[in-house]
Amino acid sequence: MLRLDSDAQYVKGVGPRRAALLASRNIRNVEQLLLHLPKSYQDRAHFISLSALRIGQDAAVHARVYRSRIIQTRTRGRILDVILTDGSSFVHAKWFHGGYLQTREFSAGREVVLFGRVDFDRYESKFVFFNPEFELLDEGEDSTSLDLGRYVPVYEEVGGITSRQLRHIIAAALADLAKDINDPLPEDIRASHNFPDLRTCLERVHFPETDDDIGKLNQRRSPYHRRLIFEEFFLLELIFALRRLESRSREGVRFETSERIRQLVKMILPFHPTGAQKRVLKEIVADLKAPYPMMRLLQGDVGSGKTIVAFEAIVIAVANKYQAALMAPTEILAEQHFLNAKRILTPLSYRIAVVRRGIKKAEKQELLEKIASGEIQVIVGTHALIEEHTVFKNLGLVIIDEQHRFGVVQRLQLMAKGKSPNTLVMTATPIPRTLAMTLYGDLDLSVIDEMPPGRSPTRTLHAVERDGESVYRMIANELNQGRQAYVVYPVIEESEKIDLKSATEGFKKLLTIFTGRSVALLHGRMKSEEKEQTMAAFAAGQIHVLVSTTVIEVGVDVANATVMLIEHAERFGLAQLHQLRGRVGRGAHQSLCVLMTPSRLNDVARERIRAMVSTTDGFRLAEVDLELRGPGEMAGTRQSGIPEFRVANLITDGELLSLAQKEAQRFADRSEERGKLIEALSGKVRLVTVG
Repeated sequence: MLRLDSDAQYVKGVGPRRAALLASRNIRNVEQLLLHLPKSYQDRAHFISLSALRIGQDAAVHARVYRSRIIQTRTRGRILDVILTDGSSFVHAKWFHGGYLQTREFSAGREVVLFGRVDFDRYESKFVFFNPEFELLDEGEDSTSLDLGRYVPVYEEVGGITSRQLRHIIAAALADLAKDINDPLPEDIRASHNFPDLRTCLERVHFPETDDDIGKLNQRRSPYHRRLIFEEFFLLELIFALRRLESRSREGVRFETSERIRQLVKMILPFHPTGAQKRVLKEIVADLKAPYPMMRLLQGDVGSGKTIVAFEAIVIAVANKYQAALMAPTEILAEQHFLNAKRILTPLSYRIAVVRRGIKKAEKQELLEKIASGEIQVIVGTHALIEEHTVFKNLGLVIIDEQHRFGVVQRLQLMAKGKSPNTLVMTATPIPRTLAMTLYGDLDLSVIDEMPPGRSPTRTLHAVERDGESVYRMIANELNQGRQAYVVYPVIEESEKIDLKSATEGFKKLLTIFTGRSVALLHGRMKSEEKEQTMAAFAAGQIHVLVSTTVIEVGVDVANATVMLIEHAERFGLAQLHQLRGRVGRGAHQSLCVLMTPSRLNDVARERIRAMVSTTDGFRLAEVDLELRGPGEMAGTRQSGIPEFRVANLITDGELLSLAQKEAQRFADRSEERGKLIEALSGKVRLVTVG
């Protein structure tokens, strides 16, 4: 008998060679094999006779090969043309570029099942299936029960193992599977949501009965799909719920918020905070005063004022005689946070430092000693902050920016540098609700959903390179009205020298176009002091056009800058484009963002540009980004600690995710159930602990 954790090679029809092919798709045991679900289902219980076919109809037919031949064409390569008959009529099936299909496989009299859309071949005046799905049935083989006379599952091929072969392998696995398999879903959840038990799900999701709804099966909305999707989400959300319980059982760093500290916070505010900022700060302060450590995610659109809220939390930490650490994913972003910290916290004379690459060994050693002694109060850096030699005296607040570029492990490593410090995670641009629930399910959520008053929405245009002159005229017009402009070039680390060269050439070109204007170049290889001076001069209005290879994404707030020209916009991601656009539109004047691209774009780049032009809503753009890239690429889930979903889909299954989160929290709160659930979880997922 097989168990769910049995090696897949012991399933009848697999063996060592096919097991290696399955392993290449991360299918190593019986459970993973059974969660390789059909991509579609065909109704082979009700075949349509060839004499009853209609043009435009999606049809499954069961027939025999009458004749097959290869046709050589100039434009479409080799076409396989097969004539089929079921005794009532004839129909053609044609596969373009079908040279890989052998006519000997379609020998006369061979039984075949075909599925596709009925078309009309105007050249031969015949009904025809163009490039249909097909299966060849072997004479004398007992295939009827699995391949005919029922709703038949169709699988995506795995390493050359065909759909039909997978169907027979999965049937064998189910036949040999032990009857008493463990069901990790609590019985009352199954009952309250009409979810079938696991055994029934696995059998019917692969081999449904004819009384099942084939429409729902093909939409992944059958009771069997819904239960398996819910289970994946439930187990993940249960981990998060247990983590929240565990973190709240630890003694955290408690901060006071006296009148003196409130006055210190007010000293750094550049403007009167919005209602949303006040609400979020109130949520953060309540966490900081609690006996357990804060674990909070701060979301908000570009320009909504997340940065200043984070610095308010830093003030509270330092005023309580604790250190605060701010970790960013890149040297450039860490540098910008450091410059912002120096500017924003100037009134309070805090001792601030950045831990970065490229500083001399003696200087770095002195810096690390000052951090370890507590002399440095605010520490900004990248992954260097979690390295072994970076030691804090009394770390009380951890702020992690752009969290989804880090893994869960890195977040926990930084937290382990202190004794249960308070943790605030920020995302530079909004992330979709479903992704937030799976990336940050163990964090409480705060959302700044209000923009500061007195800002005009930014207009976004798409221009191709041949429109350059008219774009420069628009920029000149803004400069004539006393405004300023950014021109940004992409920087990709692998091609930094080439990118820097193109930006330098662009800078020289703009010097000749905007004669009499102050044009400056900002790039990642400049020394920190030079960058600081350049940004300060731009903020003071002394520089009119700032050309940058440095992705000026975070915290750059120059209200007089009204134009953002992004060169080679097709090389930026959607979140990055939105973040760059957020550098303008910070004052009362109408702002403009121009996305400059070549005239030819691939489909994904075109969709990104179209989305940017159509909306300035970062939450909507996040959903588009999820649809375009998928959750794995968008979040880097392989390195973020999230299990790879085999059944669930974050784009389409949000309703079941919400339900799973609610039920997981309810069950985690019930101590009598917690032990059984943890035991069920232990075999399903690997929990990460650090420190």
